[in-house]
Amino acid sequence: MKKEYVVKSIDSAPDGAPYVVISLSSIKDLKEGTTSPQPAFGTPKVMGFSNMNDMMKDLNKMMGGMGGMGAQGSVTQLKLEMHEYKDMGLSVGDKVFLDLTKAETLGV
Repeated sequence: MKKEYVVKSIDSAPDGAPYVVISLSSIKDLKEGTTSPQPAFGTPKVMGFSNMNDMMKDLNKMMGGMGGMGAQGSVTQLKLEMHEYKDMGLSVGDKVFLDLTKAETLGV
């Protein structure tokens, strides 16, 4: 199976390890998104707070709502070692193909 994607983002490893996380978005999802643009962070909300603890709780709730990319389509993420990333020369916006094949088992 061969699928076509666009590189959506390139992030360093969260733990500082020598790898990068490549986020891919399907071409189909991008084309569907152009017909009905969605705001990047959903519906704007105004949140009041009286102290720093309340502000942090509200901020976590607001940021948590962005995690599920439901209406905007799914994101495929790949973890690449640093030398693989450098060899490929990927950048945001590049079109890439992901080819999945099942390994043949012999005998056992």
